[in-house]
Amino acid sequence: MAIQFANALGALPAEGEETVVLPSGITCAVPSGSALARTARKDRTWVGPSALERKAILDQARSIAVVGMSPDPSRGSYFVGTYLVQDSDYELFFVNPKAAGTQILGRDVHASLAELPSVPDVVVVFRRPDAIPSVVDEVVALGSPTIWVQLGIWNEEAARDAEAKGLRVVMDRCVKIEHARFHGGLHLLGFDTGVITARRRKDR
Repeated sequence: MAIQFANALGALPAEGEETVVLPSGITCAVPSGSALARTARKDRTWVGPSALERKAILDQARSIAVVGMSPDPSRGSYFVGTYLVQDSDYELFFVNPKAAGTQILGRDVHASLAELPSVPDVVVVFRRPDAIPSVVDEVVALGSPTIWVQLGIWNEEAARDAEAKGLRVVMDRCVKIEHARFHGGLHLLGFDTGVITARRRKDR
């Protein structure tokens, strides 16, 4: 496709924006309702799991690895990691070669998926679109059944390749938003409650 959705490592688009890669390779954030964003979505042909299927993935999972986990609190991966630590029962593994040997949110950081002490049920990925194919190969080699590529990241060829290699694939979906949506952290209409919790406040 000529225009891809993209994302800086660990970063999430601002509210009301989507990040796209132009044919020139330049990455820019554009309004979600803009013609450019609509063009990028229109070019998509791969269709991922339905909402019920995504819920089943999260309900059946017992462990999650986050690839591209950043120690920077301003990064999307840190925000998502914080939510998973505070408001889920998953066993969590963090992967970031630049932070390997340290801890983030009280969890050890590993240099690669191959170094994890056990095989996670879901691998959540915060990497640029052109890095997704190599992560797919790592996930296959590790034996994890599901790769979950975060919101704003799209690589259709990698999605098809991953499925051909036996993986379940979720792409351009935020695991925090989806988990909260299915477990009460979002209102029924889909609006964020504004708190990092899976439990709905009693005054709402």
